[in-house]
Amino acid sequence: MGKILYMNRRQFLKRSAVTGASAGLLHGLGQQAFGQASAAVNPSDKITIGMIGVGARAQQLMSAIQQIPGAEIVAVCDAYKGRLERAVERTQGRAKVYNDYREILAQSDIQAVVVATPDHLHKMQVIDSLRAGKDVYIEKPMTYRVDEGIEIISEVKKTGRILQVGSQGISSKIQIKAREIIASGRLGQITMIRAFYNRNSASGAWIYPIPPDASPQTVDWERFLGPAPKRPFDLARFFRWRCYEDYSGGIATDLFVHLMTTIHFLMNAQMPDKVVAMGSLYRWKESRDVPDTINAILEYPEGFTVNLSSTFNNQMQAEGGFQILGTEASMILGGDRLTLIPERVYENNGWIVQSWPRALQEAYYKDPKVRQSEMPDTWEARVVEGTEQLTEIGRDATVLHMQNFFEAVKSRKQPVEDAFAGHRAASVAHLVNMSIKQKRIIYWDRAKDNVKV
Repeated sequence: MGKILYMNRRQFLKRSAVTGASAGLLHGLGQQAFGQASAAVNPSDKITIGMIGVGARAQQLMSAIQQIPGAEIVAVCDAYKGRLERAVERTQGRAKVYNDYREILAQSDIQAVVVATPDHLHKMQVIDSLRAGKDVYIEKPMTYRVDEGIEIISEVKKTGRILQVGSQGISSKIQIKAREIIASGRLGQITMIRAFYNRNSASGAWIYPIPPDASPQTVDWERFLGPAPKRPFDLARFFRWRCYEDYSGGIATDLFVHLMTTIHFLMNAQMPDKVVAMGSLYRWKESRDVPDTINAILEYPEGFTVNLSSTFNNQMQAEGGFQILGTEASMILGGDRLTLIPERVYENNGWIVQSWPRALQEAYYKDPKVRQSEMPDTWEARVVEGTEQLTEIGRDATVLHMQNFFEAVKSRKQPVEDAFAGHRAASVAHLVNMSIKQKRIIYWDRAKDNVKV
């Protein structure tokens, strides 16, 4: 296994035109775009957190928070009582239960909130939190609709609060290293990226088990609906909300957002100019009105194309992964592992030249330039790099991502995944869904940072 040569920090910053380690700065945004944030928190001060929503993912976030010194969960709220009970238990009874998230926002001793509710509630809860003077960690996707991203960005600027979006992969050491390798030019010219996220189970398709005690007495249906269309009480919609357009963008907003956050981070890119996609519902038709299979093509002005795919009907390439294809090497990225595969490219015109007159064929192969390009293995001795692998060990990316948020809260510097990065990753997902519904190419207006009308 060969040795990977890495740039030092100064070389990397020069190559990639990055002025800091955050995705917000990577996108050319950061402090200048948002303006000066509110005063820094004393590094020794404890950060108190309120949890807005304590479902399955939120309870994972709670576990991550509890691994970080100097942070304490002091408040929780949710529309299902069973989750509240478990959340309080996780804090050893220290967290206080609130019926409404706005009651948490009214507490002056709470500095930050984690919003981990269904997508359709995000904008309302994030903007209310920012206006209440709270810093916000918002689980991806940041938005339910494209326009909501513009509103949230505006509110972050007005309030000077910190907002971090929760696509944790870009805080992992393996993705940071992947970005360095790409910026070094080692892969050559990258013109295609393939990214996928596959599953093959009911749980993977979000058809989750429903708690036996769930009922109108333990579930606050109206609070869950919020701004969504009014519907009769329905436990499947409540516990499997990702399966329904009323509350989620399905595969695109749940899984493609992770993929796009990483791709934008790795490639120092903002948004594709155009998106085309197709999606179908083949198998998981119970409790669902969103596709279980999607394919999309994105074209970027930076000079590369992305192929996105996801199916809930096969897991040969399970969970998320990336194939980043360059003229000099390929990078395979997935989970905690990065693999580099160098290209061994040579011309092969033998089958063409053999149809020429023999004298011309022989003369062709006497040319040293031809022999070097078409017969390198017999023409010269050389050392060829082999496949290389890197593996990440240590803290989980969710812990690292949450830690990054708390550091931003204390320093008042923009976090690794700011509102601009969250807006654009989610917007790709929204464009994918728009293309499926409208059966056409969807274009992006870069000047307006919105869909082209």
